[in-house]
Amino acid sequence: MMTAAARPYDVLLVEDDLADAMLIGDALSERGARNLTQVEDGVAALDYLRNSENPKPDLIVLDLNMPRMNGRELLAILKADDALRAIPVVVLTTSAAPDDVTGAYQRHANAYVTKPVNLDDFNRAVQSIDAFYLDTAAKLPRE
Repeated sequence: MMTAAARPYDVLLVEDDLADAMLIGDALSERGARNLTQVEDGVAALDYLRNSENPKPDLIVLDLNMPRMNGRELLAILKADDALRAIPVVVLTTSAAPDDVTGAYQRHANAYVTKPVNLDDFNRAVQSIDAFYLDTAAKLPRE
């Protein structure tokens, strides 16, 4: 039985696959994510993040393979931006390619999770992101 998060938090999901976005949203909301905002690519993510009317998310969950601006490009921009670099970024993608994993960490991703095909495994993977945030990222000082 899953327990709710100790503190609700805000997640920006950068994911172009609507089915995956729904699954991720459902798994996180079961655990207590208070506000999940989903955008379809890196351009939309930057628009959201740079709009002062939007709250800064506590966590960004990022797919790598998207149109317009992919996750690799967005991650590099986020971690080079003084106003955004402190937001933890977890890459959640179908790719297990060593170059993608290494590249994500070279661009300062906080974690890398490969999307499983099996639904139960997928839910566990998303819940591991939740655990990462609550057990690690939430305890880091925010700039």
